[in-house]
Amino acid sequence: MATNIKFGTDGWRAIIAEEYTVDNVKRVAEASALWMKANQKTAVVIGFDCRFGGELFSAAVASVFCHHGLKVHLCDKFVSTPMVSLGIVKLQAGLGVVITASHNPPSYNGYKLKASYGGPSIPQEVAEVEELIPENCAVSARSIAELKDDPNVTIVDLEKIYLDHITANFDMPLLSSFQEHMAYDAMYGAGQNVMKALFPRATLLHCDYNPSFMGTAPEPIDRNLRELSETIASDSKLTFGIANDGDADRLGMYDEDGVFVDAHRLLLLLLAYLYEHKGIKEGKVAVSFSVTDKVKKLADHYGLDFEVTKIGFKYIAEIMSNEPVLVGGEESGGIAVSGHIPERDGIWTGLLVMEYMAKTGKSMKQLIEAVYEKVGRFDYYRDDLHLSNEQKLKIVNACEANEIGAFGNYQIERTTNLDGYKYYLEGGSWIMIRPSGTEPVLRVYCEASDLTEVRKILDTTRDTLMAI
Repeated sequence: MATNIKFGTDGWRAIIAEEYTVDNVKRVAEASALWMKANQKTAVVIGFDCRFGGELFSAAVASVFCHHGLKVHLCDKFVSTPMVSLGIVKLQAGLGVVITASHNPPSYNGYKLKASYGGPSIPQEVAEVEELIPENCAVSARSIAELKDDPNVTIVDLEKIYLDHITANFDMPLLSSFQEHMAYDAMYGAGQNVMKALFPRATLLHCDYNPSFMGTAPEPIDRNLRELSETIASDSKLTFGIANDGDADRLGMYDEDGVFVDAHRLLLLLLAYLYEHKGIKEGKVAVSFSVTDKVKKLADHYGLDFEVTKIGFKYIAEIMSNEPVLVGGEESGGIAVSGHIPERDGIWTGLLVMEYMAKTGKSMKQLIEAVYEKVGRFDYYRDDLHLSNEQKLKIVNACEANEIGAFGNYQIERTTNLDGYKYYLEGGSWIMIRPSGTEPVLRVYCEASDLTEVRKILDTTRDTLMAI
């Protein structure tokens, strides 16, 4: 019996050689090709990141699209997800496919769909593709070397297209003069070559090809980036750090003390920079359900419309494809901004924050302090609980049935459940509980006044959940 393939919050992901096989990848490609033909789309852009088998799987996908007579723009070297999305726009293609599992552990690979506007395909279109997945696909997979002779295939340099776009939109002499102050961690991901080309004199970490990611999931969160933090803290010339995930669509940063700057603060910094310094006064602010309410407070301060979406950047991209959005983003580090494609881009947004510091002459800490003056101080952390399916289901059912009245001594004032279960506590803190859409974990998010209180609330919450 064929594997039942379902797309999660950001594409289809599975463990390589278990469910993620060439045969199953071809099935998803077959559905994608059929969807393109049904929607009168003729050209596709295909790319892969640094994960194991990327070239093999992307060639299999290209083989299927060629079989259906579709024009294939194929990149024959690893690239980031935003490079594929930008390539769709520049090459005027109707669809994009990225072979990536983003920040998932190294045993995973995946398949992302990108729309003609250069961002994630909207939920309705993803569902339509999912419905077309056949039981099998008989098309023979060819190698990239063999595909180069196919008249339907054009080999494209998506990295060069992206680099040209960056140099046309940023003050590169200014940023280049700032590079000795930067430490960059590629996490062995697809952002490495672009950042090495742009900033060869920066302190570069994990900027080589290693599909195993040295055993660490390439997610740019503090616990995965201790070497970057320690490097900055121990070198007085380094004043900030940038880290990207495996396909470089997510961002994490560090200040001059080696303290992690999470996506909540980055969203606030980018909103302040675009509105106050770049003079972009129009556009909505759109964030996912797990983002701090402080972003709404800053949007209100500027008189901007604000919208909260379900988890998954495809929901934000759908808004961006229909109306102006100044800043859109997620707690996980995926951020998109006005003036670029409607796509998370960890390199682009990192360069914007770098530009903010360079143009104002202020450090990351100083810029964050200025934001705190408008929205108030806060801190945040996320625990990932690896539970059995039975445990996870019991907890989710208890949340759904509204059976949790308190977390230890922390009383619940109100709850919301747009996508997960968010509990607002006395004093303005909140807890959010949600099963991951891409990994077998239960995510527990917390915001409070300081990190000590965040940790106390998370520990108490874990004890409450384990007792269910």
